[in-house]
Amino acid sequence: MRFNLLAGRNQFLLIGALLLTLVISEAANSDNVAWKYRFELADKITASGQPKEDGLKEIAKDGYVAVIDLRTANENRGMDEQSIVESLGMEYVALPISGRNSINFENAMTLDQILNSYDQPVLVHCGSSNRVGALLALREKINGASIEDALKFGRSAGMTTLEGVVKARLSED
Repeated sequence: MRFNLLAGRNQFLLIGALLLTLVISEAANSDNVAWKYRFELADKITASGQPKEDGLKEIAKDGYVAVIDLRTANENRGMDEQSIVESLGMEYVALPISGRNSINFENAMTLDQILNSYDQPVLVHCGSSNRVGALLALREKINGASIEDALKFGRSAGMTTLEGVVKARLSED
């Protein structure tokens, strides 16, 4: 039996080209996704990464009354988020959280006060939901949760790389 190296190489190139096409197609489609991470939580709170305009339209249609943005002014949202949120009849609340030092009980209490001022569903977002989950974990502790339950809640809201910071804050309490 003889193996044709040229035919094998051409098949390999064809398979590679098909895989590359799939990857590029998936990347293009991800730009059209309304949400970058979305976590439905208790108490009428949704946590997410940066929503697209379609995501904001979706939550407005679903009866959300406010969007709380934890991103800082210099973070690119890809749109004029405040204008879009307000044009959809929701309130836009900026609570800029810039880095690890901003993951603290003071900011968690501020977020708690803002959240408690709404009776209808609210979206809280940052770039990836990591900051959201971190502050919500601290909020859970403020509201009486155990450290383990607070961390679990934070993870369920998108906390990832900030978990170490949250554990340190929780141990200070």
